[in-house]
Amino acid sequence: MSLPTVDWETSGAEGLRERKKRLLRRRLTDTATAMFLERGFDAVRVAEIAAACDVSEKTVFNYFPSKEALILDRPEATMAALRDGLAGTGRTPVEAVLEILAGELDALLSWLETQPDRAGASARIQAFAELVRSTPALRAHHRDRTEQLEAVAAEVLAARTGRAADDPRCQIAATALLGLWGIQSTALRRSLDGERSPDQVRRAVTADVRSAARLIDTGLAEFAAGSR
Repeated sequence: MSLPTVDWETSGAEGLRERKKRLLRRRLTDTATAMFLERGFDAVRVAEIAAACDVSEKTVFNYFPSKEALILDRPEATMAALRDGLAGTGRTPVEAVLEILAGELDALLSWLETQPDRAGASARIQAFAELVRSTPALRAHHRDRTEQLEAVAAEVLAARTGRAADDPRCQIAATALLGLWGIQSTALRRSLDGERSPDQVRRAVTADVRSAARLIDTGLAEFAAGSR
């Protein structure tokens, strides 16, 4: 759900040790991404990534549980946002998810705005997306992460509405909500053509996501305000 070249973490109150860990984590994922894009995911060994960053292979696995996680990371942030957003009864589940997606889109486009070569940066994002789509191990990892997020969403929706987590209505609602991430990814691939400004990309992607959200909003209305 995130791009390694974008540092989405905040560092407002972090100490020196936390900052060093964050920077090493970012260096590992940036290095891995560059090597994977150049040679292909399967052709690069974790030991090579470790050597390029002057750390041990064990250190890499201390930060990332698997090779796939080196470039498909940060599920905890999305899980936390889903739990908090869907648990609140002051807005509908769709509104909560739209807010999360808007934040992720703003983070990516804010990074893009800082790049001197926006066309080149857009091309790198496209290449990253194609790497994931064309690599079976990465597709499987992404699918597993999505299933974990769907389970979390179903659990929170169930608690919100007084249903069981395996209630089919909670499960289909969770699947529909997580599907909006796929809509945003597809819209990004279509809009990041190297010619549009970040603001134009934001408007185009947001319009697509909101259009899709309207289709499921009516069906999910029963979850609003804890209705049963």
